[in-house]
Parts: sequence; structure tokens; C-alpha cells
Amino acid sequence: MPITHITRRERFSAAHKLAKEEWSDEQNMEVFGKCSNPNWHGHNYQLFVTVKGETEPSTGFVVDLSALGDLIKERVISKMDHKNLNLDVDFMKGKMTSTENIAIAIWDQLYEPIKSLGAELHKIMLQETENNYVEYYGE
Repeated sequence: MPITHITRRERFSAAHKLAKEEWSDEQNMEVFGKCSNPNWHGHNYQLFVTVKGETEPSTGFVVDLSALGDLIKERVISKMDHKNLNLDVDFMKGKMTSTENIAIAIWDQLYEPIKSLGAELHKIMLQETENNYVEYYGE
């Protein structure tokens, strides 16, 4: 049976700062620029979660998108929306909050639970700005 991919989009707004505590403000500014602002900065993120699997003959679905949306909201959005990613999000503690690392952490939050829906996580795409996004395939 053919494998189909389907994507669910969710959104969240969050603040963060790119900085290493052991570095001076000057060194952080040199490496991370305005993203190291000591007063934080924020983004309106778009999260695209792509799953794959065989289409269930009786429903025509790879996965129930409503159930997938609920899972994403429970495991990710409720923890990140209108939060400080550096301070408030349990699965980001101790990690640099680059878009790359956020995407990997989201993958880790969703990979196993998505299996319970009968699908497999294929890709996380996290768009930070209209010009920047990350794709992560669990590799």
C-alpha cells in the first residue's frame, strides 16, 4: 500500500534569547547579534508537523488530523505559547533556544506519541520568521 504524507500546522508566540551565560554581553552580541538582547525578543512561530503512513481504507486517512492537532497542542503548544522558551519550557531547559534546537526538541516531544495515532513522524518544520525556517527529519 502506498505511503502518504500529511501535515498539520499549529502556531505559537514565544520569547527567547540567544546567549551563553559564560560569555560576556559583548561576546554574545558579537556572535548572536540582536538575538542576544538581555531583555529578550519574540517570534510568532509556525509549526508544521508532517506524518506519514498508509491510508486507512475505511476512512481514507493516514491519521485523524483532529487527534494529531490535539496531541501537538498538548505536548508542544500549551507548553510554548506565550512563554519564555529559555525559562518556562521544561523540555528546553539548559538548551540554546536556536530554531534548530527548538525543532529537535519538538521532534522529541512528538515522535513516540504520534505512533499511538497509527502514523510515523516524518518532519518538523519550524518557521521563525517569514525568511527563516528549519526542517528536521530526526536524523
